[in-house]
Amino acid sequence: MGFPVIRPRRLRRTEALRAFVREASLTPGDLVMPLFVLPGKKVRRAIGSMPGQFQLSVDEAVREAKEAAAVGVPAVILFGLPEAKDARASGAWAKDGIVQQATRAIKEAQPSLLVLTDVCLCEYTDHGHCGLVEGDQIVNDPTLEVLAQTAVSQAEAGADVVAPSDMMDGRVAAIRKALDAAGKADVAILSYAVKYASAFYGPFREAAESTPKFGDRRTHQMDPGNAREALREVFLDLGEGADMVLVKPALPYLDVLRRVRDAVHVPVGAYHVSGEYAMIEAAAKNGWIDRDRVILESLVAIRRAGADFILTYHAKDAARLLARA
Repeated sequence: MGFPVIRPRRLRRTEALRAFVREASLTPGDLVMPLFVLPGKKVRRAIGSMPGQFQLSVDEAVREAKEAAAVGVPAVILFGLPEAKDARASGAWAKDGIVQQATRAIKEAQPSLLVLTDVCLCEYTDHGHCGLVEGDQIVNDPTLEVLAQTAVSQAEAGADVVAPSDMMDGRVAAIRKALDAAGKADVAILSYAVKYASAFYGPFREAAESTPKFGDRRTHQMDPGNAREALREVFLDLGEGADMVLVKPALPYLDVLRRVRDAVHVPVGAYHVSGEYAMIEAAAKNGWIDRDRVILESLVAIRRAGADFILTYHAKDAARLLARA
C-alpha cells in the first residue's frame, strides 16, 4: 500500500504533530558547558577564535556556572590555565591548582551543579603535550602516575566526575585505582575513550593555551580513518573501570558515535568541539546560515546518533533557544 493512502506529510502538518512523533529530542539537561579558568579576579579574556567564549577567573567561572544552572544546564567541565607551567605539569595536581580552586568555588556556590574536570597535562606542561616527555618522545607509563595524582586532587576538591582526555594507554585503570585508594570510590570516570587526532581542535588550543611546542598528538590520539579501533578503545576503558565514555569530535564522527552507542550499555557522550563551534559562529557572522537553527540542528544530530549528553560551547545559548521553542 502506498500513495495516496499513505501520506507521510500528515505527521508533519503542524508543530504539535511534528513534536509528538519526533524521534530524537534535545533538552538543556542533555548539555555540559566547558569553562576555561585562569588565575585572577574579575577576568573575562575573550578567545579570538571562539567568539562569545572567554578565559575566566574563578569568580567569573562561578557566575557562568550559576547562569548555566539557571537555564537548566546540569553540568560544567573545567579546563585550567595555571599561573606557571613546567615539565611535570605540577599545576595539574596541586591542591591549590586553578581547577581545584574553581571546583571548590562552584560546588560551594551551586551545590546541585555537576562539576566534571578534565584530566590531561597539555594545559600544564611547558612543552604542551598530554603526557610527560623524554627527549622527543611522549612517554606513556610514567605519565600514568601524574594523571592519577591529578584525578585524586580534583576529586578531593569536590569534582563529581573526572574525565581523562590524554589518551595514554592504561590511564583509566591507574586513575580508578588511585581514586579508590584515596577513599574516592564514588567519583565517576568519564573516559575520552574515542578521541581523534583532529584538526577541529584548533581554537581549543588557543583557549587552553596548550599548543605543543614540537611534534603533534598523532602517536596517542586516534587516526581519523579508523572506526573499528574506536570500539577497541571503548571496551578497554570500560574494562579498566570507566563509568561513561566520550566520542570527540562529534559531527565529523557521527558514524563512530552510533557504533559506540550500539555496542555498549553505559552512558555515551560526545564533544561538540571548538572547531565545530567556530565554524558555526563564523558562518553566522557572515550571514551565511541561520545561527540559532544550525546550533539546535547540530545538537539534535548528535543526540540522534546516540549521545546521551553533549559537551558544547553552545550550552547556554542552546538552553535559552529551547526555552523559547
